[in-house]
Formats: sequence, structure tokens, C-alpha cells
Amino acid sequence: MEAETSFIGVAGRRLHVARWHRGATGHKPLLMLNGIGMNLEMLAPLARALPEREVLCFDIPGVGSSPDPIIPYTIPCMALTTAALLDRLGIDEVDILGISWGGALAQQIAFQHKARTRRMILAATSPGGTMVPGNAAMMAHLADPMEYTVERTLRRNLASIYNGGGSGRVSLNAAKAPSPIGFSYQMAAFSTWSSMPFLPLLDVPVLVMADEEDQLVPPANAHILHNAIPRSQIHMFRGGGHLFMLSQTERFIRKLRDFLDNDPAAAAA
Repeated sequence: MEAETSFIGVAGRRLHVARWHRGATGHKPLLMLNGIGMNLEMLAPLARALPEREVLCFDIPGVGSSPDPIIPYTIPCMALTTAALLDRLGIDEVDILGISWGGALAQQIAFQHKARTRRMILAATSPGGTMVPGNAAMMAHLADPMEYTVERTLRRNLASIYNGGGSGRVSLNAAKAPSPIGFSYQMAAFSTWSSMPFLPLLDVPVLVMADEEDQLVPPANAHILHNAIPRSQIHMFRGGGHLFMLSQTERFIRKLRDFLDNDPAAAAA
């Protein structure tokens, strides 16, 4: 099933928004928050694998089809923007899947807008500026926006970074280059943010998932999150790389369903 897409203006920004399986009942909608420079179409395989629930995703300003931001933003600012988007869509509460950079935004939403967050899954993510850094060569590439905002180098670098450390391979055919401004602002927002002060205060069920061979966000970050978040669960993958949720989709979806639909302890089994 293809997504319904639209452009929605919220908090002074115009966001490209996708909704899969709109009208599905019996479950809270799942809000997917994407990684740095990643357009929403890259997460379509996950959305299509969840026909029983509505799945939402939007492009961060300057990424995918969302226009460039006029001024820089912070992650708390994007959390407010996300809450305003949910207001516009008439959605009061969601489950959240935060991937990589999107995991930072997910943590901020769960802290800042607890009443809107039922359960949260953090995948291939970290506590922000205090994270255990990844492979030095990969991080150096990430620091140069031109490596990701020029089409001819985008897929080469994504293949290196997002598949880095994994034996499974991810299709990058849906990848679109972010704008230089969009990429730079997204990097800047993450570099000045940390969730460490508020992680012990999170009071929603949380499942942390990571891959043992992720070279971009080392698995030590998952253990930091798990140890800091009260009553959180953790599940480790192996061989999937940074985008293990796309290279090992069937297993990832099974764990996601176990956590969202059943007792949180089932996801750790």
C-alpha cells in the first residue's frame, strides 16, 4: 500500500508528511522519525510491513521533500513542531520509533510531551553530544555536507555508512540528497543536544535496539540508554549495520510488534 502524502504547514515550517494505512483501528498510530539526511521514502518498507496500524513519517526541514528551514532549529524546537503536527492531524497519542538522529528527537518528545507518547522504540541511536563516537573515518565524512548533498556522492556514502559493519545490505534506491542547509542544520541541532540529564526521568515504556556491528553509532550507546532509562528493555542485533531495521526487517518488525502490542518484557525475550 502506498502512502498518502501532503505538505502541512506547522510552527512556521512546511513539512512533507506521509501516512500509511490511514484509518487502521485497534492500535495507536506509529510515528517514525528518520535518521540524518534520510528522506521518508527510505522507511516505506517498515510502514508496508505494518498493515494493521497507521504509520506516520515526515521529512525534517531541508531533507527529502520538505523545504529548507529559514533559521536554524534545536531538537526541543523540533519536538514542539512534531506536537503541532500531531495537533493538525487530530492525533492525541502515538507510539514512536526513533531511528538514529530521529531517536534523539524521539527522546525529546517523550520527555517534553509525555502525554502524547504511549511507547517508544529507540533504534541505532544515542544520548546525543555525550555519545560514544563511531568510526573516525565515517564521522569525518558526516562532517562534510557536500558528501551528502550531491547526488553522485550520496549513495556511495550512504552505502558505506549505513551498511557499515553489517553483512546485510540495504536498498538505497529511494534515497534523495538533502540540501546543504538542511543537512548542516540537522547536524548542528544534534551536536548541541544531550538527553543524559533527563533520561532517568523518562516514564514511558522504552525498547532500545541496536546492532553489535554498527560503526556509525556503536552499540555502547544502546547500553548507555538502557542503563539510564528506568525499566527500559534492550535487544541487540548482529550483522545488520547501522540500518539493521532495513537489512533485517522481518526480525525487527517482529520485535517491534512484541513490544507495542504485548507486555514490554516480551520484547526482551
